[in-house]
Amino acid sequence: MQGEKVVLAYSGGLDTSVCLKWFEQRGAEPYALYLDLGQGEPAVDVKKKALNIGAADAFVRDARAEFADEYVAPAIKANAMYGGRYPLFTALGRPLIAKKLVEAAREVGAENIAHGSTGKGNDQVRFDVTTASIAPDLKVVAPVREWGMSRPEEMEFARENGIPVPTTKESPYSVDENLFGRSIEAGPLEDPDHEPTPDVFEMTAEPEDAPDEPRHVEIGFEKGLPTSLDGREMALVDLIPALNVIAGEHGFGRIDMIEDRLVGIKSREIYEAPAALALIQAHRELESMTLTKDVLRFKAQVEQRYAELTYDGLWFTPLKAALDAFIDETQKTATGTVRLKLYKGSATVSGRTAEKPLYSQDLATYDPNSTFDESAAAGFIALWGLPARQWAGVHGDVESARQKAE
Repeated sequence: MQGEKVVLAYSGGLDTSVCLKWFEQRGAEPYALYLDLGQGEPAVDVKKKALNIGAADAFVRDARAEFADEYVAPAIKANAMYGGRYPLFTALGRPLIAKKLVEAAREVGAENIAHGSTGKGNDQVRFDVTTASIAPDLKVVAPVREWGMSRPEEMEFARENGIPVPTTKESPYSVDENLFGRSIEAGPLEDPDHEPTPDVFEMTAEPEDAPDEPRHVEIGFEKGLPTSLDGREMALVDLIPALNVIAGEHGFGRIDMIEDRLVGIKSREIYEAPAALALIQAHRELESMTLTKDVLRFKAQVEQRYAELTYDGLWFTPLKAALDAFIDETQKTATGTVRLKLYKGSATVSGRTAEKPLYSQDLATYDPNSTFDESAAAGFIALWGLPARQWAGVHGDVESARQKAE
């Protein structure tokens, strides 16, 4: 790579800090791109660190609002949960980072973009495939896949080259965080039988230490999009961190799961996602009021495929765009408010209203003044059971015939 320009997705952590020096030592001209997705590290410190390590320049971009509106919002509408549990916050950030890497590469005239993903993880696929989808002329370089260093060897390389990194032998966790959630892995967590210790968590209180009084929170939706919290209108980029604090204080939002990675291995994953889990739970409840049974059942299938596409790095693909169109159609009536009760690590729905609900109390009530015509039920049952009755009439008692044959 002698003399070639490369734009690196820079987080300020161990892997990408070592990557910068690695490129410099091979004669490349590295540029660092730090994208603020709500991970919390001061951007000024990250830029200074990158320049000190050897970056030709370091770009710091605030993409929190874009992340919330163009990536998180569609996922909420889709109730996207990989494996039915993981709300995809890391996976949602990767296509945006790749998009911004491409934009930065065009700015500086770079032939390459790079990331610090390992050969065992999912992110390498997400970065590589997303780049191929939107800028197939650019080359993607993944130093961590090439250099063959173990994590302890990386830490030693960092010390030898004067690179300050937050990871130490005493604190071996690998952490990834953004506006929508936080993941923690590596170290003792690789043992699936190891119970996470309190130092693993930052966003959520220990459930047993959470307040003894429950907290009710109301989430307002307009066409499937969260727009208010406890009656206060808020942009999604502001609503999510506010809800993270509220739900996290009550110990809600922890996930401990065995996950099927795209590369074919199973991994133990620890996540904290208070707002993500609360929003999707509330959104599903609202949809139960506003969507017909057949749409709900079909949408559940779409949601699973949507989550898989996101997880697998296929965000900018025709199928993803087609599923977005379907989901947007289902959200036209998803306007209303859902109330959640937060208590000691749990969130339960305690109320829901919708602007145009399909639920009718006049139909559902057992009071004498119900508008449901019970006399119509007998005819409905007769027609509904006709195929079963016809089969029995032709073939007789199937169970008795089987027992006689035995």
